[in-house]
Amino acid sequence: MLVSAFILGFLGSLHCLGMCGPIAFMLPLDHQNNSKKLGQIFIYHSGRLLAYGIIGFLFGLLGKGLSLFGIQQKLSIGVGVIMILLVVLPSRYFMGNKLSKPIYTILTKIKSRLGSELKKKTPDTFLTIGFLNGFLPCGLVYMAVLGAIAYGNAFAGGLYMVLFGAGTIPLMTAVVFSKTLFNNPVKTGLRKLIPVFVVLIGALFIIRGLGLGIPYVSPKQVSTDSVSSGIECHQP
Repeated sequence: MLVSAFILGFLGSLHCLGMCGPIAFMLPLDHQNNSKKLGQIFIYHSGRLLAYGIIGFLFGLLGKGLSLFGIQQKLSIGVGVIMILLVVLPSRYFMGNKLSKPIYTILTKIKSRLGSELKKKTPDTFLTIGFLNGFLPCGLVYMAVLGAIAYGNAFAGGLYMVLFGAGTIPLMTAVVFSKTLFNNPVKTGLRKLIPVFVVLIGALFIIRGLGLGIPYVSPKQVSTDSVSSGIECHQP
């Protein structure tokens, strides 16, 4: 399941370029020194991964809180259903005015801070820009967040989001070095794979929640009652 986070990030890289690409192209990179330029890009991505890790940790913690009520498997099924619905149903059902206004308010504030950071050229600038970039609203990030919640574990949720972010690094880095690397047919083909893979991930979370006894994919739920009843008290 963790591998799915990396693949989602990799396939969604071109989608991410629509939001993060302009920021990546505006980074105050040293274009005269490729080694230094690569190091600056690495720091920038480190900031993004740090932000994703924090987001995943917090939402994984939320999932853990929900799992304490004994609904972890139901939560996994629910997350899978939501993922599929977000792909199948038109976006207008989920992005009404009341929902989108707070998101765009946050987006405006983050972009304003990013604008001021882009004027600087100190090493910490790239970390700050990447960190702020990680909090930009993005549909694919929301999908990854759902996965973090479904894990019901803060550290697993953080790892899931970090792997998602790591999946976006190869293509985003390549595009910064060569803006003409991907032609339109390639972009179109990769973008068509995104919704298909999201549906597959959603189906995996549903299967995981069903507890079919499939190792690593859909393990059976361990009954706490049966475990406790099997503990015997031996008198000395």
